[in-house]
Formats: sequence, C-alpha cells, structure tokens
Amino acid sequence: MGQKSLIYAFVSRGTLLLAEYTEFSGNFNSIAFQCLQKLPASNNKFTYNCDAHTFNYLVDNGFTYCVVADESIGRQVPMAFLERVRDDFVSKYGGGKAATAPANSLNKEFGPKLKEHMQYCVDHPEEISKLAKVKAQVSEVKGVMMENIEKVQMHYSGTLN
Repeated sequence: MGQKSLIYAFVSRGTLLLAEYTEFSGNFNSIAFQCLQKLPASNNKFTYNCDAHTFNYLVDNGFTYCVVADESIGRQVPMAFLERVRDDFVSKYGGGKAATAPANSLNKEFGPKLKEHMQYCVDHPEEISKLAKVKAQVSEVKGVMMENIEKVQMHYSGTLN
C-alpha cells in the first residue's frame, strides 16, 4: 500500500473484535478500541481526531466498523470505506456466523477483505468522491420529496376534517 492514508481497520460486535487489519505498527489499535468502548450503541457515524489521525466509526445493527486514517485524507474516503466494508460484511455474515462468532475468529477470512477495501479506496479516490456527490444529491432529493409529501398530507388532512 505504501502511502499511509488508511492505517487500521476492524469489525466488532459490540466491543468484541471479530476481524482487524493493519500494515503498520503503532498504538492506534488500542486508541481505536478505547474509543469503541465509549461509542453510543445507536446506528450512526462518528469521527474522532487524535494526533493527526481520524478514528472513523460506523455503527450499524449491533456491529461497529472502524477505520483509522491519516487526517489529510479527509472524511469522504474513510466513510466510503466503512460503507463498503459493512455491505461486504453483511452480505457474507449477515444473519448467521457474525452473531455468534468468538473474538478474532473472522480475522483469517475477513482480514484480507479489509486490506482489499483499503487498497481499493486509496487507489480510487476520484470514484469515491463521485459516489459521495451522488449520495449527497440523492439525500437532497429525498429531503425535498419528504417535504412535498408532508405538505400534501397537511393540505389533505386540513380539507378532510
């Protein structure tokens, strides 16, 4: 991989690590784990900054996906990485193995997948940012549609009473 932009990643069920991957040495894995223990359990995205690194988390249905990145890479690539990893993880293990897997038991299978996704996101930043733009546009359109639906519902609920 060479350049140090995506540094360390893991997937956990609650605070139990199922798979992790890094090519670098450092204390980011222990910092990432400490942050994990303080995360709210709600489905959401979180980013913490520490020592010129970002610790990015995606919490989804009891699983947490994490990537530690160089601050200079921004948030778009790490968040796209987390979504790719989540989709891959859920398609492989959703509804089965991951729900009962013991600590680190998916390392051998899923560790190489984390590496692949890191490599892909680092090698294709332009595709990642295009995808992020499209997602932002979709969210915007969805927001406008929801507003319009609410206006229509309010209009009709006013006339029906």
